[in-house]
Amino acid sequence: MKRIFLRYGLVCAVVLVFGFEIAAQETAKHPITFDDMIKMRRVAEPQISPDGKWVAYTLATPDMDANRSASNIWMVSTAGGSPQQLTQSGHDSSPVWSPNGKTIAFLSSRSGDSQVYLLSLEGGEAQKLTKLSTGADIVKWSPDGKTIAFTSSVYPDCKDDDCNSKRDAEKEKNKVKAHVAEHLLYRHWTHWNEGKRAHLFVVSADSSAAPRDLTPGGDYDVPPDERGGPSDINFSPDSKELCFTAVTDKMEAISTNGDLFTVPVAGGEIKRITAQPGFDGEPVYSPDGRYIAYHAQLTPEYESDRWRVMLYDRQSAKNENLSEGFNRSADELAWSADSKTIYFTAENETLKPVYAMAARPGSEPKKILADTYNAAVSFSHDGKTMAFERTSSTMPAELLAASSDGSGVRQLTHHNDSILAALEMNPPETFWFDGAEGTKVQAMLIRPPKFDAAKKYPMLVLLHGGPQTMWSDAWGYRWNAEVFSAPGYVTLMINRRGSTGYGQKFTDEITNDWGGKAYVDVMDGVDFALKKYAFIDGTKMAAAGGSYGGYMADWVATQRALQSDHQPRRRLRQGRNVRDRRTLVRRTRPARHAMVQSGKLPQMGARHLRWRTWEIQDANARHLRRARLPRALYAIARILQRAPAPRSAIEARCLSR
Repeated sequence: MKRIFLRYGLVCAVVLVFGFEIAAQETAKHPITFDDMIKMRRVAEPQISPDGKWVAYTLATPDMDANRSASNIWMVSTAGGSPQQLTQSGHDSSPVWSPNGKTIAFLSSRSGDSQVYLLSLEGGEAQKLTKLSTGADIVKWSPDGKTIAFTSSVYPDCKDDDCNSKRDAEKEKNKVKAHVAEHLLYRHWTHWNEGKRAHLFVVSADSSAAPRDLTPGGDYDVPPDERGGPSDINFSPDSKELCFTAVTDKMEAISTNGDLFTVPVAGGEIKRITAQPGFDGEPVYSPDGRYIAYHAQLTPEYESDRWRVMLYDRQSAKNENLSEGFNRSADELAWSADSKTIYFTAENETLKPVYAMAARPGSEPKKILADTYNAAVSFSHDGKTMAFERTSSTMPAELLAASSDGSGVRQLTHHNDSILAALEMNPPETFWFDGAEGTKVQAMLIRPPKFDAAKKYPMLVLLHGGPQTMWSDAWGYRWNAEVFSAPGYVTLMINRRGSTGYGQKFTDEITNDWGGKAYVDVMDGVDFALKKYAFIDGTKMAAAGGSYGGYMADWVATQRALQSDHQPRRRLRQGRNVRDRRTLVRRTRPARHAMVQSGKLPQMGARHLRWRTWEIQDANARHLRRARLPRALYAIARILQRAPAPRSAIEARCLSR
């Protein structure tokens, strides 16, 4: 009996100690801060090995003192286990496997300009393969292992690297540093276009021959600047041909067209294989070499059209639409090993499943990875294993693997577990409500840390930009909803009219209607949340958004300012916005995007652009003087860098309050 009591006492002590440890761990957790978020290690660019046993990827580790992230190549087994770091320079990215799985090609700026390097997995230091003065970007390895394709930004009229080098040296020595623009597109986002074009090159993998330009003289970018990436260039299975996307329209700034071209790896005639007026991209050869699958937008002059899965028959030169009946946008296309199935991802109601469909018209896509947000999918050579990124609102991207049918899902990396273990974050909950004209609209709501249902909390309504994008259950660094919730806010994100992931009609209904149904959706969503969740304090609400989201914040504020002061939502807050689409077109983003939002195109004159529409922005600015907007309402907006200064004295006065 004494032994029983001793054992019982020991068990109780263990339970108490264990309970205290759990309580201590819970107490140690804290709401996420900006410093926590910025320390997260960023997993990207996963590439599964040909035999399906390994995944090479990029891991960027923040260096706060240096104000940069150190990016290196890592590798992890698809069977599980600890990841291995392969490079140490802190300037490495874009790993690509050789067909035999013994070498990894990657990009590195360790010596200054970005160049292609080769790393043998049998040991030794990485060896530089390219040495062009213009550097290298986007690397691809041919199926036969003999050739590596890459891109490099060169002067179209230069026939060799010596010419490019001399031209750059002359510009560097020139004391005039002004940017001279003689035509559109002269700038895109953060970089100026100053005469160079990204050309497609090939080089022998054994460095036995110098790099060759396959698009010599081309006054276009491969792939299109800011609209393309590695998936827009691919080798044929026999390694004799490359297919790529390019925009060759004369007025590139207003063009939403992009076509597919093929070129022999040995050099020669470039052949256009698509000619429809929308954008064609992401060409992928079928393993049997008969087809090229790609995705396409079929509506001209519209960047937000649905992406269809298309098929080009290399024998008949016929193009077919495989997914017209699928009302979502297909992305990241890949083939099965037997050339019978096409895989892709598509946004769907805050998530991004992986789909599979038979490679024939009218086939119905089936979800093989559902109810999650997935990206960057790659398949082993035999098609049995896939690797991919997965993320959520409470987890930065990590690598997972699964069988090609979606079974056997397993997480391979845990690079941020130690940071996440100390954070208290609540996952989003979704709900649907009736928006404008009775249309069903989806929203996500995040409760603040240390939530107590008996208390009242202020609500922050986040307004996404685009305007054709969607709030996703995915981690983000630019607009992180968990960081917004951390100070004690209920955060509401409404996928109002114009959002993607809900069908093309839903997306289209914001065109030329920026302050219409989308505004009603937001207001109806706020009303619904106030009725559904008793813990929301309806007298303490704010709104924040950037780009179109900033426009909507302005619109909400001005519309409420025109109504009675007794309206409970009159305290909704505002973020910096798109204030004038006429000047937006002359800024860094291409004219094509701003123009299609109004439903009308500008007339292109010899000396200027004549505008027929978009006067609503001025009305928005005029109404600002009637809104009670103190200076604090603009605090969130400081994170947005490309919003212009106030256009009018009205706006300046509002900002000074």
